[in-house]
Amino acid sequence: MPEGHILHRLARLHHEWYSGAPVRVSSPQGRFADGAAAVDGRVLTHADAWGKHLFHHYEGGLAVHVHLGIYGEFTDRELPLGEPVGQVRMRMIGARHGSDLRGPAACEILTPGEAEAIEARLGPDPLRSDADPERAWRRIGRSRTAIGALLMNQAVIAGVGNVYRAEVLFRHGIHPERPGDELSRTEFDAIWEDLVELMNVGVKHGRMHVVRPEHDHGAPAYARNRPRTYVYRRAGEPCRICGTPVLHSVMQARNLFWCPVCQPR
Repeated sequence: MPEGHILHRLARLHHEWYSGAPVRVSSPQGRFADGAAAVDGRVLTHADAWGKHLFHHYEGGLAVHVHLGIYGEFTDRELPLGEPVGQVRMRMIGARHGSDLRGPAACEILTPGEAEAIEARLGPDPLRSDADPERAWRRIGRSRTAIGALLMNQAVIAGVGNVYRAEVLFRHGIHPERPGDELSRTEFDAIWEDLVELMNVGVKHGRMHVVRPEHDHGAPAYARNRPRTYVYRRAGEPCRICGTPVLHSVMQARNLFWCPVCQPR
């Protein structure tokens, strides 16, 4: 599932391409036909993201809310787009660019109150300038739930997924099963500041860069054309720092990776 940096990157791109002018919106697949008709030809005032949620705000107060889920993706390019290929849920056409959305978990029209209700359910987003890390600390510092689960809870911190969860805990030597209330405030602050930095790098480059330059060598990445990771999808491989085999388990139905020496329980 795309993590928060992808949605913020899309929001910035779509804001640059479409805001301030009418946008033609359609649903070649037909599943979003009524929603597309509601905003077709309206001016896009701005696009923004909160966690893994993307919002296109149109004049008149309506917003298109998109959650990519596991399979969703945008294809963005200069005009002309040509005939739709595959199951295009939503097509956007501006003055010079177009975007096709396929396979999202959600693509819906929201009123201002409905959009605000979604945002109210989300925790602070490290990529937003208005983020309040105190909200996350209040939840984490009082919880006996494992920090590895808390970081994936979008109501605690919005936008963090499996990769950032695994990598930020490794970078700070924290075992993913340590209860939230056993973290010190200093440790939480360091995690938050690191997420802000790492996720902004992800927005800038469109890829997660989580390995420090001095460790960015040795065994290749877990997949072709992906930057190296410390532990994510490296079960059984030697830790890039100490050489101990990386461990794997499942936490709340999601794969979990950590080094037993660099991240002691």
